[in-house]
Amino acid sequence: MSIESILNEISSLVWGPVMLVLLLGVGIFLTIGLRFMPWRYIPGAFRQLWAGRFPGEGEGQITPFQALMTSLSATIGTGNIAGVATAIALGGPGAVFWMWVTALFGMATKYSEAVLAVHYRETDDLGQKVGGPMYYIRNGLGKKWTWLGFLFALFGMLAAFGIGNTIQSNSVAHAAQSSFGLDTTITGLVMALLAGMVILGGIRRIAHVAQVLVPFMGIAYVLTALVIILTQIDRIPGVIGLIVQDAFTGTAAAGGFAGATVWAAIRFGVARGIFSNEAGLGSAPIAHAAATTNDPVRQGTIAMLGTFIDTLIICSMTAFVILLSGNWMNGVTGAELSSTAFASLIPAGDIVVSIGLMIFAFTTILGWSYYGERCAEFLLGTRVILPYRVIWIVAIFLGAIAAGENLHIKLLWLAADTFNGLMALPNLIALALLSPVVFKLTQAWFRNQNNESS
Repeated sequence: MSIESILNEISSLVWGPVMLVLLLGVGIFLTIGLRFMPWRYIPGAFRQLWAGRFPGEGEGQITPFQALMTSLSATIGTGNIAGVATAIALGGPGAVFWMWVTALFGMATKYSEAVLAVHYRETDDLGQKVGGPMYYIRNGLGKKWTWLGFLFALFGMLAAFGIGNTIQSNSVAHAAQSSFGLDTTITGLVMALLAGMVILGGIRRIAHVAQVLVPFMGIAYVLTALVIILTQIDRIPGVIGLIVQDAFTGTAAAGGFAGATVWAAIRFGVARGIFSNEAGLGSAPIAHAAATTNDPVRQGTIAMLGTFIDTLIICSMTAFVILLSGNWMNGVTGAELSSTAFASLIPAGDIVVSIGLMIFAFTTILGWSYYGERCAEFLLGTRVILPYRVIWIVAIFLGAIAAGENLHIKLLWLAADTFNGLMALPNLIALALLSPVVFKLTQAWFRNQNNESS
């Protein structure tokens, strides 16, 4: 049995019916328990985000706005370009529908993660505020649950090198080589050097870079996709109809497309959706725990915008362009499919995708370096921080040069999917058990807001 077959079996097991029920079930449960607040409060959340440009009352290393930009720097990455394309190539257009469903209910999940992260965060030996699933498991569920927090931190520390490092640098090196003819060794060295200059400065430097790059790259990418969509606006209703229909019927084979069942649409839609927005994964609350705030609910409303922006806006743009182009039926997948789709509908579209992919992936490397570092600190203490950063920078280079060895992209995606699932399990269990705390804090905050406005 080949390595790819083994990884595929493991990934299929991890992302089986139990995981899908947990992910969507917890999201639906939290959404109902919050009385659909994440959907109703989107305008208010953007107001909180705007006000969060400045430090709030409380301890922390970065502003609430920077916390969201840092979490978005980690989530807006190859998942938005290559991940969406892979979902469509393997699960058909219907996979996009299940990405949307995952995101809609994932907003409540992301909100709850951030609320708990701020509520149960700690101060480490260096005087920094630290938090995330491992901390709200230990402090919220009690010492007897520490083993579950340990598992999350272990999976998170290991997963970071796949999800947030090598798969990202590999994608950048491949894009730079195919689009600009750059040697993967040079790309790897440049990326490692630039990332090192930021990462060695800690969360404050990462946040400062993120608050500049993330809005710039996100807006530029969305505007480019919108130009394409507006020129084909008469075909959008048909594309949406195709997405919804195939979500429940599967997709027949056409051209080089092998066809996809309803289960494939659900599996790859949910898996790629989680890979992209990370709702339920437990990574984003690690960044939100560092925000200068004493208000868990306010930070939670800001956090839930990450899922909205990442999947419902940016991933949708990629999906519409791919489906409008028709190239998803040609047998190509990953970033190549996105690049081909953009190039067929707009001049130099492949260059736009390549540049976007490189910037997206670079910021993901920065954001995930912090996630992995906090997981390592939980396991081994603050003494591990510097060695972890050095190893992280070396791994960037190794991931990049792997592209020159024609490492099959499917192996990287399968490994990343598997680690995503292993991280999500402890976090989803904790979210379900601690949901009464989230509901109580939320009700109290909105009651106070109503009293202040009356």
